[in-house]
This record gives sequence, C-alpha cells and structure tokens, in this order.
Amino acid sequence: MDMEQNPPVISVIIPVYNAERYLRECLTSLVNQTFRAYEIIAVNDGSTDGSLAILRHFQKDWPQLRVIDQENGGVSAARNVGMAAARGEYLGFMDADDTVAPNYLERLYRTCVDTGAEISCCYYYYRMDNSDFLWKYPFRCHGVFNRSEAMTKLLHDTQMQGLMWNKLFQRRLFTENNITFPAMKCLEDMVVMHQLFAHITKLAVIDEALYYYRKHGGSALSAITPAKINDFMKAMVMVRLLLEQAGRFEQYRQSYRALLRKTGTCCYLYTIKMHLFSRRPQGCVRNLKNLHRSLRFYLSDGFSPRANPDDLAEVVEMPGELEKDYDYIR
Repeated sequence: MDMEQNPPVISVIIPVYNAERYLRECLTSLVNQTFRAYEIIAVNDGSTDGSLAILRHFQKDWPQLRVIDQENGGVSAARNVGMAAARGEYLGFMDADDTVAPNYLERLYRTCVDTGAEISCCYYYYRMDNSDFLWKYPFRCHGVFNRSEAMTKLLHDTQMQGLMWNKLFQRRLFTENNITFPAMKCLEDMVVMHQLFAHITKLAVIDEALYYYRKHGGSALSAITPAKINDFMKAMVMVRLLLEQAGRFEQYRQSYRALLRKTGTCCYLYTIKMHLFSRRPQGCVRNLKNLHRSLRFYLSDGFSPRANPDDLAEVVEMPGELEKDYDYIR
C-alpha cells in the first residue's frame, strides 16, 4: 500500500521499552494481518537493550512500520506521542510483549463498520511466560451495547475491562474530546476508557479471543510499591470526577460502588503483600486504615466535584519507598 497516496485506515500504537525478548514475535504477528490498510507506530521509549535495532530491522522490510525514538517517558507519554503521529481513522494499541491473531484487526474493524459502533472489543487469552498454557478470559458478554449499558459493564470491571489492547477505537473519540493518557504508573487505561465511553453511542463486543496477553510469572510482588497503589486510588478519584462532570454519578452510583469494592480489595492485598515482601511491618495497619477511609470518602456525598486527584490519592506510604520499573513488563 502506498502510504502517501492511501492513508492507513488503522494506526496501531506500540510503546516499546527493553522488550527485545518478545518484540520480534509481537511484530511478526502484526505484519501478518489479513487486514492490510494499516500502519504500526512503534515508540521506542529509551530502551537500553536491542529493541531499537529490532525495530529498525523490521522497518527495512515493512514500510508500514513507523519508528519513533525518544527518551524514556513512560507508557502514557509513549502512547500520546504515537497518537499524535497516527493517521488512521481507527486506533489500536498493543503491548510489545503480546501477540495477536492474524484476523485481529480485520474482525475488530468489520465489527465497527457493520454495527456502527465507535469501539469494538474482542476476548483475549492469558499466556503464561515460558509456557504454552493459554487461559481465555471469561467475558460472558457479547453483542452491541448502548452507552449506559457499556458504562455499567465497564464500572463493574468484569464483563468489560478498562484495557486498551483488546479494542479498536474511532480516532475522533480522542481528537474531538482532547483525550490523552495521564502520567500514571498504572490504571491509566481505566481512566482513559471511562472518558471514551462517555462519548460513544455504541460498543460492540465479539465472542472471539484474538489477543494474547503475556503474563510474566514471579513479577507481581516485586512490582508492588506505594506509588502503584496510590495510582489505583487516583484512578478511582478520576473516575468519580468524570461521572460528576458528566452529571451521571447518581445514575451509576451502585456500579461505581462495585468498582471501588473490587479495586479496594486489590489495594488491601497489595498493601499487605508490599509490607510482607519488603519485610517492613511498620505502618501496615495505618496504611490499611487510610485505604478504608479514602475508599469510603470516594463514594460519599461529601466528595467534591472540584477535588484534586493528586491530593486525594496519596494514601499509602512507606519510608524508604521501594520503586521498580513496572510500566511495561507485567
């Protein structure tokens, strides 16, 4: 396809950071798609391994791969740079250690076109690292949903999850509503997804697993830090603010409660594991109490629609805070 004469229909954005172990497999699954009117925008985010060399190698043989090389800024910054460079009518997102089925783009695109949905979604497999074991996530829903139905499912975070990589989006949802990824360590997907869902008329979910999410065993405990847990809490504040600003909080109060319950449970467990893993029991009870108070406040009538997410999200702390790079490899 002549990229100058025929702009791509789909732009697929991949943040890349020290992913040389998986990057070839990821790119190979993309360049072999049955749908051909697309481009790949790979943003090398300051990799210190051989990732950039792999990208340049693929770029020689496949002109639809565009490589952007920048200093390390994190997943959100890399995705924002990729979106700014995108030319497609639709946007897709991938992680550099994952793979997709050959008909991944075609099925998602045709679903959007056939149903008139602004977002299409497919099921996905968990793929355990260093193993052939696959587990299909049980969405238990498929079909076409209106905005209210889609938002309710998203807030419950079971049948519909706030993930970027198993969906295809009309790019205008981002450009017309000035939606970009916030500078967060985690759950930035969830915040962006709630912004997007507020502007759709239809969501289409297909009952096919087309994305292979690689789960890295043994990394979860070492990735838990106060900053990560506080970003979970920040996401909950931002979701409430989005609902308030749209005048829809009362409509979705019970669904938001379900999201708080699920996220809060994760934060409690992460906090306990963090203290156990770091062998620092001091402050664990205090952090758990702070989590409990904050989660109750996020649902309360005393919550201000003008609240500052950063002020309300600094809940968990630990002297000599342990920080690790968990932005890319999960």
